[in-house]
Amino acid sequence: MIDRAGFPFIAAALAPGVALAVLGRPGWALPWVAAAVVFAFFFRDPERVAPAGDDLVVAPADGRVLVAGDADPAVSPPGRWLQVSIFLSPLDVHVNRIPVSGRVVRVRRAQGARLPAYRPEAAARNAHTELWIEHGTQTIVVRQVVGILARRLVCRVQEGDRVEAGQRFGLMKFGSRMDVFLPPSARLRVRRGQHVRAGESVLAEL
Repeated sequence: MIDRAGFPFIAAALAPGVALAVLGRPGWALPWVAAAVVFAFFFRDPERVAPAGDDLVVAPADGRVLVAGDADPAVSPPGRWLQVSIFLSPLDVHVNRIPVSGRVVRVRRAQGARLPAYRPEAAARNAHTELWIEHGTQTIVVRQVVGILARRLVCRVQEGDRVEAGQRFGLMKFGSRMDVFLPPSARLRVRRGQHVRAGESVLAEL
């Protein structure tokens, strides 16, 4: 399956390729068709099955764990948090998923820089979209962060929405970063350097 955000990119590359092929220019058409294949790969949206357990926090994005521990007060929301940060390369699936079931109580969008997503300060200084999810008496904050290549963050949930762990909620176009802020009482189940899969890998237990 391909996320609908990818269709304009795929069509824009495929249309001239098809036209050139019809005109008898297959050599010229090949780069355009190849570009369409690359876009289809980037916007792929594989099926995922979230593990059972209401107290489990699943990864909201594919990628490599940059941070797994106490949150940096310079980049986290006010208060005490644990932080898990995930770096997405252009080869990772970029469809994002809800980490824990609950109710979306806040959606905040902030403009900012486009620092390399792997840099610690990118979590606060780069443009980002932040979701606050109320899970019982606990709150989990999920932050989509742009990188050098990212040009748009897609968030398809709104304040007041009820969401389920593993549910698709958005997309980050090209290389980017995802930060998850958890209550300090949570027990982390990932380590720095580990590769995680959105909707399947368990980040923590609440």
